[in-house]
Amino acid sequence: MDKLRRVLSGHEDEEQGLTAQIVDSTSLSFGTRVKWFAICFVAGIACSFLGTFLLFIPKGGRTLFALFYTLGNIAALSSTCFLMGPVKQLKKMVEPTRLIATIVMVTCLVLTLCAVFWWHKTGLAILFCILQFVAMTWYSLSYIPFARDAVMKCCTSCLN
Repeated sequence: MDKLRRVLSGHEDEEQGLTAQIVDSTSLSFGTRVKWFAICFVAGIACSFLGTFLLFIPKGGRTLFALFYTLGNIAALSSTCFLMGPVKQLKKMVEPTRLIATIVMVTCLVLTLCAVFWWHKTGLAILFCILQFVAMTWYSLSYIPFARDAVMKCCTSCLN
């Protein structure tokens, strides 16, 4: 948008280097990042809910459930790439505090699809979807300071 304004006002800098042109054409404004984050996140949540409702369809419902639930989780996870960028997101995913949750989450995403499409085991697919939810929740809690500690204390106090 800024480039369009410069062109229309006659202030385009033709001496701009290739790197600056690439950065200028690929960078998103904060408002655009927030909008696309919201769109991807809402689409991910919608896919997950749709998948949950499809679970109760008699034939093929479990396959659609696993597919839509997994795609919903991928979309919700991908939505944060708009806020911080894909490279920073990947770096944060492999930090020591999130590495185990990331590995479990990605493994469960893949195993859910394998259970549905190759192994044809719907019970296993539902188990992997539950594990996806738990891993995604644990991963998301790692971004909130002391949230994991609070959940752990709550769970241990409930068990004791």
